[in-house]
Amino acid sequence: MSLDPEPANNPNPRLMTDPPAIVRRIASFAGTRMVDPQRRAKRRAQAEAARVKAGAPHRVEYFHQHDDPYSHLAQQVLGIFRDRYDIELVIHHIRASGGKNQPELAKLAAWAARDADLIAPHYGLQRPSDLPDRRDVAPPAAALDKGSARLADLGHYSGAMFYYGGEWYWGVDRLFHLEQRLRDLGACKELTRPYICPRPDIDVCGADASHLTLDFYPSLNSPYTSIIHDRTIAMAKACGITLHHKPVLPMVMRGVPATRQKGSYILFDTKREAEFLGADFGPMVFPVGAPTRAIYSLIPWAREQGKDVALLSAALRLAWAEGVGLHRQKGLRDAVARAGLDWTTAQRHLGSDAWKEETARRQLEMTEELGLWGVPSYRLRGGAGEADLCVWGQDRLWLIAAEIRRRGNMR
Repeated sequence: MSLDPEPANNPNPRLMTDPPAIVRRIASFAGTRMVDPQRRAKRRAQAEAARVKAGAPHRVEYFHQHDDPYSHLAQQVLGIFRDRYDIELVIHHIRASGGKNQPELAKLAAWAARDADLIAPHYGLQRPSDLPDRRDVAPPAAALDKGSARLADLGHYSGAMFYYGGEWYWGVDRLFHLEQRLRDLGACKELTRPYICPRPDIDVCGADASHLTLDFYPSLNSPYTSIIHDRTIAMAKACGITLHHKPVLPMVMRGVPATRQKGSYILFDTKREAEFLGADFGPMVFPVGAPTRAIYSLIPWAREQGKDVALLSAALRLAWAEGVGLHRQKGLRDAVARAGLDWTTAQRHLGSDAWKEETARRQLEMTEELGLWGVPSYRLRGGAGEADLCVWGQDRLWLIAAEIRRRGNMR
């Protein structure tokens, strides 16, 4: 594996991993506008005004993929969702899209099966692996063609998606965001009832995890990492777990393609998740390429002083919540200072290659050993006879916390 990989299938890889200043500026400006809460509120108001003027119902479209475990979870709540809200629920059947939006389709399928089984009991749902195999009753090709075309026309690519009023909501994990929007519009029939699938708390209260270990794989260029990094560190401190902080390169710098369509959804979704977590997100200046390499080149030196976590935390906040460009020396200097490090000394380590080999090892560990490829990822180890728990995503820290409580109480 290359220690500083470039996407071999990209005709102009440097444009992706080291964009010119003007490209970085334009993309960052567009991303910041995209996550602006005032612009979102305006779009929502316009959508609602158009609905009322047309005399239309609250129409929610759901896209079901018959071989997708997340769709099997979502399917279990469709009835109660339709009963609890004053909506017209339109169900489409689709195929897996694959392509650049889902470049690791086989890995994604294996991970989805594992992940959906892990989260199902926490939402009071049946594990997809325990449900009857329904692959032989897939909808006819015409229905799949029609549903897939509708999904593409609306600008998305994944199964288990809900679409309402110009916005997308993924499966049971994001259903509560949609429920809140419908409640705000007065479309809930039973306001005293809780969300159908409320997000579990990130709670390690009372747990003694001193005998456990948590491997944490963040990335500087990951929006999702930016909103969960400090929460992860705080959780680890609260329960006394041994934390191994293992930054890896962002997917785009590891050769995994990123489409504009997927990137737009990720930014929009990260903003919602940030608001739920009480984290700041936006304004932003994308730190892909040279800024990431610069910060990572300082991490081995910062670790010697116990400041590597603080350095990545500072860089994430500057890039994703304060709109400070880490491609400029001032941005790098601010990150170093906030981490409690000396800039004069830092400059002697800036641009070193010491980080490359260890980062490559971590990436192989994450992708080959854990079977994960996205960030942030986690591996919880320890507990008598317990298998490692490996999960991917900022929306799985609650699952790590639940398992820490369980294993902590078993000691």
